[in-house]
Amino acid sequence: MTTVSAPPAAVESLAPRVRPRRSFGPGSIIKYALAIFFLIVVLMPLYVLIVTSFKAGSDIGVTSQWNLPTHWTTASWGKAWTALRPSFIRTFELAIPVAVISSLIGAANGFVLSRWRFPGADVVFTMILFGMFIPYQAVMIPLREIVTTIGIAPGIPTLVFVHCVYGIPICTLIFRNYYATTVPEELVEAARVDGAGLLRTFARIILPISIPGFVVTVIWQFTSAWNDYLFAIFLANTRNGPITIALNALAGAQSPDYAASMAGALITSLPTLIVYVLLGRWFIGGLMAGSVKS
Repeated sequence: MTTVSAPPAAVESLAPRVRPRRSFGPGSIIKYALAIFFLIVVLMPLYVLIVTSFKAGSDIGVTSQWNLPTHWTTASWGKAWTALRPSFIRTFELAIPVAVISSLIGAANGFVLSRWRFPGADVVFTMILFGMFIPYQAVMIPLREIVTTIGIAPGIPTLVFVHCVYGIPICTLIFRNYYATTVPEELVEAARVDGAGLLRTFARIILPISIPGFVVTVIWQFTSAWNDYLFAIFLANTRNGPITIALNALAGAQSPDYAASMAGALITSLPTLIVYVLLGRWFIGGLMAGSVKS
């Protein structure tokens, strides 16, 4: 009876691998110390926001802002939510359509500019990108006159229109780079051979593989619309505007309620924080997808 011995390579592959032990030298200690230091610096304002939002009015101004509340209370959170709730809902009505509409328009523009080389395509792309470099302050008064002339309803509809227009350049740039670097030309040619036109190819083939690009543009546009204050203060008011105007009104001018203001700031930032926590890793992946030729 003969025995078959395993080859040395197989024996080595079955042997447990010993991970090399990490050595913490002076360089590693300095690196981690700096990381912890900058983390503390970044988290300090958040600590003040949270602590102050749970303080009673008698504690503010008497104790240091770094001290924990003497009496923990959620009254400021209730006051802030009552003041911000209508505008909180309106801001979702602004940010979600802006993110979806501008992303779809940017995807269509990016596909056409990356795959359809019509005369003057580079000039058109350059003119679209030029919109990214126009300061908001320079066009605020003419923009208000335009939306008044068009007859768009003031408030959220006006802001949806403005943010979609201003979001087209960055969405077009992201999708053009994504399609040019990740979508093979053979895929589009195969669809053309099968008789699919430009619109059918875009709807049936390109859109289903554009999820990484949509993640980037949706997060970008949602955050921009949610955090906007300049357009909102010019084109809306506290009765029909987004949450940033309501938060400014909550802060007050003569006798501000710091606890309610801090609670309102945390409530305002919560949706964008959730979006980044849930989609953050896809956001980075989508950015990288359009940066390297595959």
